[in-house]
Amino acid sequence: MEIIYYSKDHCSLCEKGKKVLDQLSLTYQTLDIYQDDELLETYMFRIPVVTINGQVADEGILSYDKLNGVIQSINQAHNSSNEKN
Repeated sequence: MEIIYYSKDHCSLCEKGKKVLDQLSLTYQTLDIYQDDELLETYMFRIPVVTINGQVADEGILSYDKLNGVIQSINQAHNSSNEKN
């Protein structure tokens, strides 16, 4: 599972969001949107943003419950596909 956390420096929502991800014990890559013009244009008014496998899972005020639910759904789908094979 690829998890990317889009944020920027000096962003209180980003700091709070990082704590949510850490509470979920997730391994994730952090990208500063100010390091890439395309990321800045895409996420400037939406950060923090969490994508999982390329899909936006949550943004703005991150929710532990929402992210946990998305992760559980992905894990269940993955386990179901493995059982069929």
